[in-house]
Formats: sequence, structure tokens, C-alpha cells
Amino acid sequence: MMLEPHLPTGTQQKPKPVHPLWLRLTHWLNALAVLVMVTSGWQIYNASPLFAFEFPPAVTLGGWLGGAIQWHFAGMWLFGLNGLFYLLMNILTGRMKKKFWPLTLRGIFNDLQAALHGKLQHNDLHHYNMVQRAAYVFVMFDGILLAMSGLVVWKSVQFPLLRELLGGYDTARDVHFLAMAALVGFVALHVVMVALVPKTLIAMLRGH
Repeated sequence: MMLEPHLPTGTQQKPKPVHPLWLRLTHWLNALAVLVMVTSGWQIYNASPLFAFEFPPAVTLGGWLGGAIQWHFAGMWLFGLNGLFYLLMNILTGRMKKKFWPLTLRGIFNDLQAALHGKLQHNDLHHYNMVQRAAYVFVMFDGILLAMSGLVVWKSVQFPLLRELLGGYDTARDVHFLAMAALVGFVALHVVMVALVPKTLIAMLRGH
């Protein structure tokens, strides 16, 4: 009977990381930026509401309009630069193609059905299912729309073409608010999914 060879101590292969260091850093920096921008944005919204409601002061940041704007600008630079780095790294490393494609409507529908019936597997965190792919691709485009509409709200005169593409200043405000609402919805769903599959949080903290 042949004995299986044993590798010397210290020579065992380390497990392949689920998330590289750059991804984990951009993830948590983005979480901070979103928290700052959303809560300060709600304070700014309260100064000139678009709809017939306001956000409770307890969930806003800045204390008043001027303070909220300062916080919002700080979060804006972090969100923009960090998001740009994230997109470039995904493209340059080939992660964009490997992790998020192919993406099909049939695949999304099948995985969504499996998720609703509690049959969607999460054994291998190296691979995203179709629902995850669709959610992450959506939030990337939503982030881009959020940044573009934010530029129009901030510097409407300096970005006339962008302003017209978004239907004018007032429409850009609506788009910015709705894009923010979509981002908050994504974050809420993301937190629920992490609570259901806690090992995804460990992977984002430790890398494996």
C-alpha cells in the first residue's frame, strides 16, 4: 500500500484569497463614504425638500445646511476617487470580466427563484451567482449616475452638457435623490444578505 506524501511543515499552500487587499480597502472606504454622503445628503434635502416629507434629525449629519454641505463634499471626494480606483482595478486586473460576466436574464431569474426558495448555494465565495452579479453591476452604474447628477446639482453652470443630458437642474435633483434611494436600498439588501451568510463578512475582513 502506497502512503500519500506529506508536505513538510510550513510548505502547505495557503488558501486562495476570496478578496484581494485592494478590494477590501475600497469596500470599507466606500462604506464610510456612502454613510457620510447619505446622512449629510438627508440634511441638505431637509433644507429644500423635493417631496412632502423630511428626514428625522437623528439620522442626518451636519446639524445645519452649511455643516451638512461640508460633510457632503468631504464624502464626495472619497466616494469619487475611491470609486474610480475600484473601477480601474476591476478592469485592469480582469476582475470585471471574471466576476460579473456572463450575465443573463434567464440566469438572474433562475437564481432569484432559488434564493426565494432558500436553495441558492453560497459554498464557494470565489464565485458570484447571477443575482449578485446583477446587483453589483447595477450599483456600479447607480454610483456613476449618482456622481454625474451630483456634479450638475453642485456645478450646474460648469457642466451645461451634463445638465441638459439629465433634463435640467430640477430633474438632476430628482435623479440624484432617486439614485441615492436606490443605493440605500442596495445597502439594506446587502446587510440582510450578510446577516444570512455571515462568512461573507469574514471574507471581506480577512480576505479568506
